[in-house]
Amino acid sequence: MIRTHRPDASVELVAGSSAESGSGPAPVVEARGLTVTFERNRRRVHALRGVDLRVAPGEIVGVVGESGSGKSVLGLSMLGLLPTSSRPEVGGSIEVCGVDLMAADAEARRRLRAIRLGAVFQDPMTSLNPTMRIGRQVAEKAGSEREALRLLDAVGIPEARRRLKAYPFELSGGLRQRVMIAMAIAGSPALVIADEPTTALDVTVQAQILELLRSLRDELGCSFVFVTHDLGVATQLADRIAVMYAGRVVELGGTAGVLSHPSHPYAASLKASRLSLDSARARPLATLRGEPPEPTSVLDGCAFAPRCPLAIDRCAEERPTLAPVAGHGGQVACHRPDDVDAAGLSDEGAWPEAVPTPGRFALECVAITKTFVLREDWRSRSALQALRGVDLRVAPGEAVALVGESGSGKSTLLRVIAGLSRQSDGDVAIAEGARPQIVFQDAGASLTPWLTIGDQVGERLARRGVAKAERADRVAEVLTRVGLPPTLASAKPAQLSGGQRQRAAIARAVVVPPTVLLCDEPTSALDASLAAGVLNLIGRLRRELGMSVLFVTHDLAAARVVADRVAVMYLGRIVEDLAADRIVEEARHPYTRALLSAVPGLSGSRAPLKGDPASPLSPPSGCAFHTRCPVAVERCAHRAPELVVTERGHAVDCVLAEPGGSVDL
Repeated sequence: MIRTHRPDASVELVAGSSAESGSGPAPVVEARGLTVTFERNRRRVHALRGVDLRVAPGEIVGVVGESGSGKSVLGLSMLGLLPTSSRPEVGGSIEVCGVDLMAADAEARRRLRAIRLGAVFQDPMTSLNPTMRIGRQVAEKAGSEREALRLLDAVGIPEARRRLKAYPFELSGGLRQRVMIAMAIAGSPALVIADEPTTALDVTVQAQILELLRSLRDELGCSFVFVTHDLGVATQLADRIAVMYAGRVVELGGTAGVLSHPSHPYAASLKASRLSLDSARARPLATLRGEPPEPTSVLDGCAFAPRCPLAIDRCAEERPTLAPVAGHGGQVACHRPDDVDAAGLSDEGAWPEAVPTPGRFALECVAITKTFVLREDWRSRSALQALRGVDLRVAPGEAVALVGESGSGKSTLLRVIAGLSRQSDGDVAIAEGARPQIVFQDAGASLTPWLTIGDQVGERLARRGVAKAERADRVAEVLTRVGLPPTLASAKPAQLSGGQRQRAAIARAVVVPPTVLLCDEPTSALDASLAAGVLNLIGRLRRELGMSVLFVTHDLAAARVVADRVAVMYLGRIVEDLAADRIVEEARHPYTRALLSAVPGLSGSRAPLKGDPASPLSPPSGCAFHTRCPVAVERCAHRAPELVVTERGHAVDCVLAEPGGSVDL
């Protein structure tokens, strides 16, 4: 049980701050007509365009929307942390914990953050000081190392006392996020702002973090504002959901009601475009038409009207305001809430059938091992076994997904295949043709910022001696093929959105069609609709160009729709390999079933996988998964499993799947 250390509620941080009104408790957050604009390139950017939102004590409100909808700016406004370098102009009103942030000075806002507020951001590495030990950083907020240790224990960090001496880079992403949560709840704040705290995490770690946040709310009684672009993630945690678009709240209501009866076309489209374990595989995924409005534009009518199939003349002329809706008892800003369905999504028809060529291969990996030698000092060194005998074959035109948690060896295997890293042992064979090309997770980091998109896409053509005029034509052709206007050839990466940069990276990879396209988590940081668009693009290109695809992801829902086969990796080995369309019904390895249980859905049911993967520096004996396996038996700890392959090609590496075991294949 977590002990609360709530400060004296009678302390007034700002003279004249509002008290409770009426018979019920005052809201922790109350925003009325909140507007925020920033200056960018001598133009005003409209981040918030009149937000009304109340958060009750002990309530979790999920704020959902695409990138650029204003979610994060709303969270920063509640924290009083709007960047002064962008010369923000704020209108309307916002009170947090009874403090009028419009009237409060910098010192009053600082005291509010120190005493009543907590924050958890998306990337803990940018929030934690890399030069300070974890214990010292937590103690700065908690007040003492003893209290820091208690907090690390409270958020479920194993061997918490030892972690006090660790630096941030020595912890996994999930542990770093737990450290941030420990700092956020120091002093038992009244409100915690969590801005995309699970976006870059594995689904198993994500489930653990969401379970932790829910338990903290129940024990501490604090409120949460949970910002996310994933409606499924918000479903797991939130009591109410606020859907934002173009700086406004367009729908607000109880989670169950918004999900069962979305009353705004945008909310309905977000629901229908997200990936799930029952998404259709025979046709492209549904995506939102068009693009959000430019943040510099002045909007007179409904901002969603240009993308909405239900739009009428009134929508372009009159901005709808939040009004009660009968569907779920909440509020919606739409002129036609009774006519809403998922009709705003694109429908590209069925995929053409992709038939891999039997008996041949585009890529074959045989007994691949990769060991990294880590030097602790000049006298000692240790061996990290990233890959431990990986066998994998990919047929021409086939798409195979590599699935597993961070540290399972997926990206290392891709780098070995791409020739960016040399294997320690084993062989990689690639069919004759253009060499494999790789698309990375962060397209912004993989594109050269000072070169134009056209120069980067045409680079491989230039190396092949293609004349400049022909090169420009082929660049324009491939940009069109990936859904980008040819005029973007003259743009720099910084001028493109996240989805556009990822499409440009794919264009660079396929301008000369490779034998195998290697994709390393290319959609993990994208909004649901953008991710669906990129997955559709990869599926279409591999059919049109006859490429094979090896797709790395931690999300089995994405793997199931993009791939013909799924290979599940754990601690440097493939533990299960089966057809993607049978994975939900026929997966047999306990680790695969745990990954399936961790996929966020809209039903609210989710089973987080306990514990962390074993260290590749010292893999456990026997089955590497037995330390976390809910069905492990005694022999799992002592004997390595033997691969069992059925007549249907389903391979599983588990002692319980062997003859006489309890897993029925």
